[in-house]
Amino acid sequence: MSDQSIPKINLSNQSDTEVKKSKKSDLSLDNLPDLLTVREVAELLRVSPLTIKRWGKRGKLPAIRINSRGDRRYKKEAVLWLLGIQEK
Repeated sequence: MSDQSIPKINLSNQSDTEVKKSKKSDLSLDNLPDLLTVREVAELLRVSPLTIKRWGKRGKLPAIRINSRGDRRYKKEAVLWLLGIQEK
């Protein structure tokens, strides 16, 4: 009997895509990049990405626009200040 005929059994309760997503979103305050995406900031602050965009429009969390699409990036210092960890 060859290895190819043995079905794979997932012993965890998570699907393969859930495992990949959880590994991808392992952000910690110790190793943050200098510029964060909308999704990364939303995960850190535990709010919706739409909330992050709204805060940017209101000036609560200013965004930097990059490339021709106008993608938003947020400075690490601004996010830490919003969390109350760092002074401006």
